[in-house]
Amino acid sequence: MGEFVGQEHIVGEGKMLRRMIEADSLNSVILYGPPGSGKTALAHVIANRTKAAFDSINAVTSGVADIRRIVSQAAQELKRSGRKTILFIDEIHRFNRAQQDALLPDVEKGVVVLIGASTANPFFSIIPALSSRSQIFELKPLSDKDLSLLIDRALSDRERGLGGYNVRLADDAREFIISRSEGDARRVLNALEVGVLTTKPGPDGFIDFGMEVAEESIQKKAVVYEEDEHYDTISAFIKSLRGSDPDASIYWLAKMIYAGEDPLFIARRLIISASEDVGNADPDALSVAVAALSALEHVGMPEGRIALAQATIYIASAPKSNASYMALEAAMGDIRDGKVMPVPDHIRDASYKGAGRLARGKGYKYPHDYPGHWVEQDYLPEKREYYKPSDQGFEVEMKQRLNSRKGKKQSFMINPKGGNTAP
Repeated sequence: MGEFVGQEHIVGEGKMLRRMIEADSLNSVILYGPPGSGKTALAHVIANRTKAAFDSINAVTSGVADIRRIVSQAAQELKRSGRKTILFIDEIHRFNRAQQDALLPDVEKGVVVLIGASTANPFFSIIPALSSRSQIFELKPLSDKDLSLLIDRALSDRERGLGGYNVRLADDAREFIISRSEGDARRVLNALEVGVLTTKPGPDGFIDFGMEVAEESIQKKAVVYEEDEHYDTISAFIKSLRGSDPDASIYWLAKMIYAGEDPLFIARRLIISASEDVGNADPDALSVAVAALSALEHVGMPEGRIALAQATIYIASAPKSNASYMALEAAMGDIRDGKVMPVPDHIRDASYKGAGRLARGKGYKYPHDYPGHWVEQDYLPEKREYYKPSDQGFEVEMKQRLNSRKGKKQSFMINPKGGNTAP
């Protein structure tokens, strides 16, 4: 483990994966983490330390035939010497269900010990029968300290690194490469190698690796956006909108756009947020969100992203209320619980011939005939209060209006004259 860098939470002294590797008692595991976090390097560490046979394939270029060949050899080795075979499958999430199913029986029987490496969340990308039989270890992006150590090793290693090139790496260039790598060791080392191999030595025989070389060596990053990242990012986006943080909201929007997320999906989520989280605290939020969707459909991308940004900022900055959503949930809950109420006769449909004979509409009070275009009457057979307006934004005015009507109701009900005219 001496050359392995980072991931102290799983391979540090006393940690489970380290103990399993050092005792050579590995069970099937899935190593899950972003590119360049050390999944393949860990597999090589295991290969160098284990007494078991070791074989590896890449899920992108291999299929069921390769699996069966290795499993057959593993079964023969187990029978001949009693030695197990460790099978490392890089990018295992690229295997389809049938390919993963082909692995399952031999993993269960212990013919092979599986090590799978995946950039996708195994709970999304690996069949449950396989993931449940494996221990899952999540690798994190490497820290700046870890990446700096890798750079030092690469520049000093004359056999496997760049130690024979006499590189003078400027501090700002080092910091730039590390900051642009986002914890990806492979990205750091590739940038370092490209810069060194394409820069001519100076008169003193040294390669000066400065900021200009660093900027040319590390190009635009392809954002990791597997299935679980899609869900995680949209979750962060919605929660940032709900939390009234326009800066975080616009960042997650930018990440989704950069990664190629469907902009119509983003627009639909904005509409949902405008209703669920802003609601009547600012009724214009829904109009802005719907307008953003319409603008996107009319102008397309990339210009449509501007409308998405406008709607994102508006919704994130708007006052928040989920009172409408909670009112609906409460009413739906009553119905689910069996509280299904009939429509009162006086508000039933009275437009068809014969409705009068069934007393449909009898006693209905037409609100526009009354002062303020409102009159007290029952619209449910039992009293229910589902909508509870918040004290945010426009709902303050709505609450005042509703409370005012409740006051009118009270004065109507205690009218000593017993009249039926609204006050």
